[in-house]
Amino acid sequence: MGLKTGLRLCFILFMTFTVQTACGQTTEQKALEEKREKLQQEIRDINRLLFAEKKEKGNVLDQMEALDKKITVRQELIRVTNQQSNLLNRQINTNIRNIGKLKNELGQVKDEYATMVQKSYQNKSKQNRLMFLLSSESFFQAFKRLQYMKQYTDYRREQGEKIVVKTDDLSRLNSDLNEERKVKEVLLAQNRKAKDALFGEIQDQKALLGTIRKNEGKYSSAIDNKKREAKKIDREIQKLIRNAIAASNKKTGIKTTKSSSSEFLLTPEATLIANNFSANKGKLIWPVEKGIKSQGFGIYKDPIYPGIKHESNGVIIATDSGAKARAIFEGEVIAILSVPGGKRGVQIKHGNFISTYYNLDQLFVKKGDKVAIKEELGTVYTNASSGQTRLKFYLYQNTLKLNPEEWVYQL
Repeated sequence: MGLKTGLRLCFILFMTFTVQTACGQTTEQKALEEKREKLQQEIRDINRLLFAEKKEKGNVLDQMEALDKKITVRQELIRVTNQQSNLLNRQINTNIRNIGKLKNELGQVKDEYATMVQKSYQNKSKQNRLMFLLSSESFFQAFKRLQYMKQYTDYRREQGEKIVVKTDDLSRLNSDLNEERKVKEVLLAQNRKAKDALFGEIQDQKALLGTIRKNEGKYSSAIDNKKREAKKIDREIQKLIRNAIAASNKKTGIKTTKSSSSEFLLTPEATLIANNFSANKGKLIWPVEKGIKSQGFGIYKDPIYPGIKHESNGVIIATDSGAKARAIFEGEVIAILSVPGGKRGVQIKHGNFISTYYNLDQLFVKKGDKVAIKEELGTVYTNASSGQTRLKFYLYQNTLKLNPEEWVYQL
């Protein structure tokens, strides 16, 4: 009985470990699949939002940046798909080992069961069982022999049930193994396709690079224009923030010092809004309903000449034509941004935080309006020559520029 209990315990521990391992791998596989689907969607969005419908549309700089972004996402997609394939390999190998163990165990159980059936057949008559009991030297011995006969019968039934369970487990593992091999083949096929696409995109990038280097002056001019436009927007944003701080603090009637002239003096209501805004760091909604981040915050390398550095004080989001910019949080419109030679924008104050939505065409709000979260502010401008619709989004706390990617959910 001790040996039987030990074998049963070992089997339970083995199956528990197998189930836990399988569950862990399933969770990891699901996470990788979700990530892979997100990357595939991002590539579709890049193709739809960043690349012009006609080849002649769009300037060289935009085309190069779009290709660079797509290549980066494609490389990440291939890496994640490889992770999935490697995880499936581990699952397949684990299942092969488990199938081998189950086959051995099933063989042993069947042998034991066959031996028991043979012995039972030899002693199957009721007369033999009755004589076994009547030949007892005492009532206690007879009772023990009766218990033994019952336990033997129960054990035989358990062995039969174990054969059924192990056979079912073996069938399930074989089925899982076949399914995993099919999934792996699909992943490998998709990865081959992704690598072919990546090779084509790299070739396109090289061809575009060759075109650019034949006319470096035009490219340099495009870079300079882009930098000048960014600086104009940044200067106008900061000027309007300083003006808003001065006007807001003047209303309070509190005398400002040199140190407080660059910060909003908050009323209790404004303090509550600022605290709520801060508490939602990393959870704020996107400033458009749908889109992709085409340019992030901070310093980044030029896609043509890595030695040249650019700086972005906000993020650029590519979206669909006709898309509306929307307030990321409740607040008050403190300024309408208008850059000479550029488009318009809206600045919203959330306590002492300021969100700016630039490159708008039609506006739906005016200075002094109170806005709610998700309220539409205006239509994002669509460039007629490139066919691209891009929102430039900035975030400040007083005069301190913030990284919107740290505040907006999965930006």
